Amino acid sequence: MSDNAQTFDPDYAVPPGETLLETLEHLGLNQKQLAQRMGRPIKTINDIIKGTAAITEETALQLEKVTDVSARFWNNAEANYRERLAKSKKQEAARRHLDWANCFSYAKMVSLRFVPPTKDKEQRVRNLLKFFEVASSAEWESAYSKLQGAAREANNTQSELGDFSAWLRAGEIKARNVSCSPYSAKTFTANLVEIRALTRENPIVAWPEVVRLCADAGVALVFVPELKKIRVHGFTRWFTKKKAIIQLSLRYKTDDMLWFSFFHEAAYILLHDKQDIFVRDVDNPKEQEADEWAANFLIPPQEWTVFLTSLPPSPTSAIIKRFASQTGVANGIVLGRLQHREKRVGAGQFNHLKHKVEIKWKGLEGLG
Repeated sequence: MSDNAQTFDPDYAVPPGETLLETLEHLGLNQKQLAQRMGRPIKTINDIIKGTAAITEETALQLEKVTDVSARFWNNAEANYRERLAKSKKQEAARRHLDWANCFSYAKMVSLRFVPPTKDKEQRVRNLLKFFEVASSAEWESAYSKLQGAAREANNTQSELGDFSAWLRAGEIKARNVSCSPYSAKTFTANLVEIRALTRENPIVAWPEVVRLCADAGVALVFVPELKKIRVHGFTRWFTKKKAIIQLSLRYKTDDMLWFSFFHEAAYILLHDKQDIFVRDVDNPKEQEADEWAANFLIPPQEWTVFLTSLPPSPTSAIIKRFASQTGVANGIVLGRLQHREKRVGAGQFNHLKHKVEIKWKGLEGLG
């Protein structure tokens, strides 16, 4: 049998075992007989035919003797198969990467200066891999699908993992630039008392001091605007054993939401283990525990009970402001609780008591 009889050259990966099987049929041999003539286990022959075992140079020489097809042919067939198989896998990986890139709101990421602009899809993949510092989408999924921390999301909405991970990654990058002392629960607790007092100020004025007080206790406080497909207020996790991250999005741009989200996230650092996995379900007991801790830290329960007892059916802004001043917290914190938790004040009523929060985004390298 001449080599010229075996010149089929498809553009897809064909195991040389298929050609071997056709050759055996032509010769009137079965796999067992071939194995006996070659002095090889029948399992080896079967694996070669299935393409799960490679034809080695020694095997090619044995096949030449039994089939009268040159060893060069068998070696080339094996090499071509492995080459086409590798190309096919590479192409499939490229397709998966392109599909993966579609998981992100790339234009929004460009506007926030997370990644450089490009219309080339393959370049987008490279830019995203560089942003996440991973070798492939598989490593990205491994790193972010089970990320540790604690997320507070609105209305039990599940964030899209693509944009959610990009938002988290931006927080990681910003946290690198925050110089922190080693974490101290004692210092953090004491500094939270000072931060509580700062709620009386305009958040724009107070923010740099809040960041400093957190860093002094080993907590990097960062702000990253939310992306298109996420509905997250804040997220807490441990960057290292001695450095925690509180990341806020300012989803609702009023001081009552800012401060409550901040103290909610602070509760996770104080109440839970560093290895605790993140919680994305607002019905989770740990979420409720963090809510309760934040509410009680901002307004002591006994004081709040007395205030509610004396509150008239139609509260006035003056009553709200007086209690906030006596308690030492922002007017908006008291108003927000009356609106959302107690339902004693209409959702839009007295909103002039709240500060609008507009912390300017300064990019990944800035402090905003």
